[in-house]
Amino acid sequence: MLIDDKYHLTYCTNIHPGQDWASTFESLVKYLPIIKNKISKEQPFGIGLRLSNKASEELAMNNNLPQFKTWLIKNGLYVFTMNGFPYGNFHDEVVKDKVHEPDWTTRDRVNYTIRLFEQLAYLIPEGISGGISTSPISYKHWHKNTDRKKTVLEKGANNLTELILKLYELEERTSKYLHLDIEPEPDGMLENTEDVLTFYRNFLLPIAKKELIKTLDVSEEKAKDIVLRYCTLCYDICHFSLAYEEPTFTFEKLKEAGIKIGKIQVSAALKVRFDTSDKDKIWESLAQFDEPTYLHQVTENTNEGVKTYNDLPVVLKNKTDVSELRAHFHVPIFLESFEELYSTQDHILKVITILRENNISEHLEVETYTWDVLPGSLKKELSESIIREMKWLIDKL
Repeated sequence: MLIDDKYHLTYCTNIHPGQDWASTFESLVKYLPIIKNKISKEQPFGIGLRLSNKASEELAMNNNLPQFKTWLIKNGLYVFTMNGFPYGNFHDEVVKDKVHEPDWTTRDRVNYTIRLFEQLAYLIPEGISGGISTSPISYKHWHKNTDRKKTVLEKGANNLTELILKLYELEERTSKYLHLDIEPEPDGMLENTEDVLTFYRNFLLPIAKKELIKTLDVSEEKAKDIVLRYCTLCYDICHFSLAYEEPTFTFEKLKEAGIKIGKIQVSAALKVRFDTSDKDKIWESLAQFDEPTYLHQVTENTNEGVKTYNDLPVVLKNKTDVSELRAHFHVPIFLESFEELYSTQDHILKVITILRENNISEHLEVETYTWDVLPGSLKKELSESIIREMKWLIDKL
């Protein structure tokens, strides 16, 4: 839905099962009309569509894509953004670090993302820009030494260059502007603002500019503009709060470098404050969030910088004596606290304050995908939960 004629607002459908197109469409039919009726009854409602590789392949078969577009129009719905990060199944099985497979060094990741863009170009209404969020190149712990990490970033930049050329050609052919939104997260090859700046400066811009100058016969300045137009950032508020980075810092640094924010994912992490005498109760509350499906990296802000524990069980086992921890668990955004724990909702409110004065991004997407694995006391019927999230954000905006 369009808010204040500035933002297209939605939620990410990775909250729903979607291992194939049939299950994906079944979930959309079940939930989206209900949610639209409560949130956006008088105007079209946007979708943050998540398609697995299998679902995307099946959507391209037979007459599925035209039929889906007809269903969208009939129900007052439209797709303007996609989540192209998880390639495989995202529900009912252990995901953990497999969420990064295949990474940006592989042909499979390139082909999947190109197919998603072709489908988005077909589905998106005229006059609206579109974006697809994606993996932060690879998973850091798969690559043990500096040379290997450098090779991964170089290969990733080469593959992103191919995609940039595709998006440039697509806009020339259709006049539809679509962008790829790289999503940093803890233990990704890109985790924070400095990682993003370094990747653009040392890998993406040099590699892509050289290829664009040769292929398109453009100037170096024009080549740089093309890279920055089509390869943007997905600013996931949860992820950057885990990096202990203030929104103003990140937004200013990216602006200085000319890097655009294609999408803001509105999400909150768990915040654990050990500022009471009853630390056992705090650990007990945190233990409720230990579940086997997703990676829940935990970060600590130290004098030497941010320290990342690769998963919650590591911290629960050692119970490190610290003043504060933050855990990668997308908790409901309307939740300021839960039992002995807090959320990083304050980061969301800071971003909203900045958005009132600065057009940081046109695309806002609520991404709370962990409803199935939340402690029982936080669970409600799914559509009711999504509606509460959306209404909270609309009110704050």
